[in-house]
Amino acid sequence: EVATLLSCVVENPEAAIEQRFFNCGTDKLYSYDEVAYICAEAAGIAKEDVKIEHYNADLGKAKFPFRLTDFYVAPDMAKAKIGFSPTYSLEGDIQWYYDGYKARGADTKELDTSKDQEVLS
Repeated sequence: EVATLLSCVVENPEAAIEQRFFNCGTDKLYSYDEVAYICAEAAGIAKEDVKIEHYNADLGKAKFPFRLTDFYVAPDMAKAKIGFSPTYSLEGDIQWYYDGYKARGADTKELDTSKDQEVLS
Protein backbone atom coordinates (compact mmCIF):
# COMPACT_ATOMS: atom_id res chain seq x y z
CA GLU A 1 0.00 0.00 0.00
CA VAL A 2 2.84 2.42 0.74
CA ALA A 3 4.26 2.11 -2.78
CA THR A 4 0.81 2.69 -4.26
CA LEU A 5 0.30 5.73 -2.05
CA LEU A 6 3.69 7.16 -3.03
CA SER A 7 2.96 6.69 -6.72
CA CYS A 8 -0.31 8.61 -6.25
CA VAL A 9 1.66 11.50 -4.73
CA VAL A 10 4.20 11.49 -7.58
CA GLU A 11 1.34 11.72 -10.03
CA ASN A 12 -0.15 14.64 -8.08
CA PRO A 13 2.42 17.42 -7.49
CA GLU A 14 -0.16 19.52 -5.64
CA ALA A 15 -0.02 17.03 -2.78
CA ALA A 16 3.72 17.65 -2.39
CA ILE A 17 3.37 21.41 -2.76
CA GLU A 18 0.73 21.48 -0.03
CA GLN A 19 2.92 19.16 2.09
CA ARG A 20 0.00 17.00 3.10
CA PHE A 21 0.29 13.84 5.17
CA PHE A 22 -1.71 10.80 4.15
CA ASN A 23 -2.68 7.56 5.87
CA CYS A 24 -2.63 4.44 3.75
CA GLY A 25 -4.72 2.11 5.85
CA THR A 26 -7.72 0.06 4.99
CA ASP A 27 -11.23 1.41 4.54
CA LYS A 28 -12.49 -0.91 7.27
CA LEU A 29 -12.30 0.22 10.88
CA TYR A 30 -11.65 -2.43 13.53
CA SER A 31 -12.24 -2.42 17.25
CA TYR A 32 -9.38 -3.48 19.50
CA ASP A 33 -11.28 -6.69 20.22
CA GLU A 34 -11.64 -7.42 16.50
CA VAL A 35 -7.89 -6.95 16.00
CA ALA A 36 -7.22 -9.36 18.87
CA TYR A 37 -9.52 -11.96 17.34
CA ILE A 38 -7.95 -11.55 13.88
CA CYS A 39 -4.48 -12.04 15.38
CA ALA A 40 -5.65 -15.05 17.38
CA GLU A 41 -7.11 -16.67 14.28
CA ALA A 42 -3.78 -16.24 12.45
CA ALA A 43 -2.05 -17.91 15.40
CA GLY A 44 -4.53 -20.78 15.40
CA ILE A 45 -6.20 -19.75 18.66
CA ALA A 46 -9.95 -20.16 18.92
CA LYS A 47 -11.93 -16.98 19.53
CA GLU A 48 -13.43 -18.43 22.72
CA ASP A 49 -9.90 -18.98 24.08
CA VAL A 50 -8.94 -15.31 23.71
CA LYS A 51 -8.95 -13.45 27.02
CA ILE A 52 -9.43 -9.71 26.62
CA GLU A 53 -9.23 -7.32 29.55
CA HIS A 54 -10.65 -3.86 29.01
CA TYR A 55 -9.33 -0.85 30.82
CA ASN A 56 -11.76 0.59 33.33
CA ALA A 57 -12.12 4.26 32.29
CA ASP A 58 -13.58 5.08 35.71
CA LEU A 59 -10.03 4.75 37.08
CA GLY A 60 -9.01 7.95 35.29
CA LYS A 61 -6.51 8.71 32.56
CA ALA A 62 -4.58 5.62 31.58
CA LYS A 63 -0.95 5.10 30.70
CA PHE A 64 -0.09 4.43 27.07
CA PRO A 65 -1.22 2.39 25.14
CA PHE A 66 -4.67 2.62 26.69
CA ARG A 67 -6.90 5.34 25.31
CA LEU A 68 -10.19 6.58 26.63
CA THR A 69 -11.31 7.40 23.09
CA ASP A 70 -11.40 5.52 19.80
CA PHE A 71 -8.24 5.64 17.72
CA TYR A 72 -7.84 4.74 14.07
CA VAL A 73 -6.24 5.80 10.83
CA ALA A 74 -8.20 5.95 7.61
CA PRO A 75 -7.22 6.73 4.02
CA ASP A 76 -10.08 9.18 3.42
CA MET A 77 -7.90 12.21 2.61
CA ALA A 78 -5.57 10.16 0.38
CA LYS A 79 -8.58 8.85 -1.52
CA ALA A 80 -10.10 12.30 -1.96
CA LYS A 81 -6.94 14.31 -2.71
CA ILE A 82 -4.69 11.97 -4.69
CA GLY A 83 -6.90 9.10 -5.85
CA PHE A 84 -5.43 6.43 -3.56
CA SER A 85 -7.42 3.22 -3.36
CA PRO A 86 -6.48 0.61 -0.74
CA THR A 87 -6.22 -2.94 -2.00
CA TYR A 88 -5.20 -4.90 1.11
CA SER A 89 -6.99 -5.79 4.33
CA LEU A 90 -5.95 -6.61 7.85
CA GLU A 91 -7.63 -10.02 7.65
CA GLY A 92 -5.83 -10.78 4.41
CA ASP A 93 -2.38 -9.68 5.57
CA ILE A 94 -2.19 -10.66 9.23
CA GLN A 95 -1.41 -14.31 8.45
CA TRP A 96 1.63 -13.18 6.43
CA TYR A 97 2.85 -11.05 9.36
CA TYR A 98 2.32 -13.88 11.82
CA ASP A 99 4.12 -16.39 9.59
CA GLY A 100 7.11 -14.01 9.47
CA TYR A 101 6.95 -13.62 13.25
CA LYS A 102 7.09 -17.40 13.67
CA ALA A 103 9.86 -17.77 11.09
CA ARG A 104 12.04 -15.47 13.23
CA GLY A 105 11.31 -17.65 16.26
CA ALA A 106 9.58 -14.78 18.02
CA ASP A 107 6.65 -17.00 19.01
CA THR A 108 8.93 -19.09 21.24
CA LYS A 109 10.83 -16.27 22.94
CA GLU A 110 10.00 -15.26 26.48
CA LEU A 111 8.14 -11.96 26.56
CA ASP A 112 8.84 -9.23 29.06
CA THR A 113 5.36 -8.23 30.22
CA SER A 114 6.52 -6.16 33.20
CA LYS A 115 5.29 -2.89 31.62
CA ASP A 116 1.93 -4.50 30.87
CA GLN A 117 1.61 -5.62 34.46
CA GLU A 118 2.60 -2.15 35.67
CA VAL A 119 -0.14 -0.55 33.57
CA LEU A 120 -2.76 -3.11 34.60
CA SER A 121 -2.03 -2.80 38.33
